[in-house]
Amino acid sequence: MERIVLFDGVCNLCNDSVQFILKRDINKSFKFASLQGETGQKLLNQYGLNPAMNSFVLIENNKPYLKSTAALRVCRKLRGTWRLFSLLILIPKPFRDFVYGVIANNRYKWFGKIESCLLPSPEWKDRFLD
Repeated sequence: MERIVLFDGVCNLCNDSVQFILKRDINKSFKFASLQGETGQKLLNQYGLNPAMNSFVLIENNKPYLKSTAALRVCRKLRGTWRLFSLLILIPKPFRDFVYGVIANNRYKWFGKIESCLLPSPEWKDRFLD
């Protein structure tokens, strides 16, 4: 089963999150595409999502998951104690997404922004869709 993570390619926090996932995804469960890239835009369109979206998106079993739900579903597949974070899915979605929104809305101010998407290292290049 293919799982695809769409992320904001110019956001430092988002790029660090992708690096975090890659290091803990020992089963290579996830592929990645930036929201700004051709593949990311095609997938947003395919799933009827706003092409200007700048949220973390997980596509799993041909279904898109957004915001906190996407992040927590990713945690389920990571090694170690990070799996325990997936239990936060029990918190009501409006509250989880509110907290997610506060972080997402301030991510450039708190973590910075880069001018263009970073290129993946050679060891992870096959995990990126464009």
